[in-house]
Amino acid sequence: MEPDPVSALLDRPAPAAECASVAQWWPRWRAVAAAHRSPFARAVAGGADADRLGWAFAAGYQAALRALVPGLPDEAIGALCVTEAEGNLPRAIRTTLTPEGGGFRVSGQKRWTTLGPGGGVFIVIARVAGTDEARPALKAVRIESGAPGLVVEPMPETAFVPEVPHAQVRLDDVRVEASAVLEGDGYGRYTKPFRTIEDIHVNAACIAWLVREALPRSWPRAWVEQALALLHGLEAISRLDPLASPTHVALAGALAGGEALVRAADGHWALAAGDPAAARWVRDRKLFEVAAKARAQRLAAAWARLDGAAQTA
Repeated sequence: MEPDPVSALLDRPAPAAECASVAQWWPRWRAVAAAHRSPFARAVAGGADADRLGWAFAAGYQAALRALVPGLPDEAIGALCVTEAEGNLPRAIRTTLTPEGGGFRVSGQKRWTTLGPGGGVFIVIARVAGTDEARPALKAVRIESGAPGLVVEPMPETAFVPEVPHAQVRLDDVRVEASAVLEGDGYGRYTKPFRTIEDIHVNAACIAWLVREALPRSWPRAWVEQALALLHGLEAISRLDPLASPTHVALAGALAGGEALVRAADGHWALAAGDPAAARWVRDRKLFEVAAKARAQRLAAAWARLDGAAQTA
């Protein structure tokens, strides 16, 4: 039976070794991945192994990618490439997938690719050449680092979790085999559900990191109890359909509990003056606010669908 990483948080593991770069963090993630099979367990264990919020986020992101694309290799950093200059909605995707011979070629530019500078496998969302301009058919394409025509350029550090790098990815007629094009719709099967999958796994990893920091600092036991309850709730939600409206409603409730824990954590960290971890918390806590507008829109749409279904029943 796979060990329960949530319960393991109460074993009060030794303080995490300092980790300042992707090169230092990645071997630790691989060790965590080797000890746990499920993406959710990897997210929690990876958060517990992190010495700072940035690496907890990175662990949750890698776990989420493997929940989305189970075949991703554990020995390579994965990166999802969706966002372009005009955004990440289907009509904003200008990167094209064009048939050529028995395979395809991919051309375009992506930005804000998380962990892109260290990426080994890129999942690129591209429009199928010749499809409707406003409502293009999208596909997900797996491209290995080092592929001719693939250029990865680091972007400036972000103001929070600056250790986690982002990249611009340029694809200049990158040739891929037909087998590199993943099955299913690039938006409905990959881009859209990833928003939910990422929220589940990243928040689980970050809360696990907070628990790991809270225990040796003697934060109130009630806070720890609520955090563990939240993690078990997120684990249950991780097994639901990421596109279903009830999943979005349940996740919104869980994340509201997480927001309350984060607000309470502010007060606990404030009592740790001079603690480098507390200083990083002040810098990095804005991570929890990322994509808040998108989550609110997702929740409103979920309730609208549920209300509409109830009215027609």
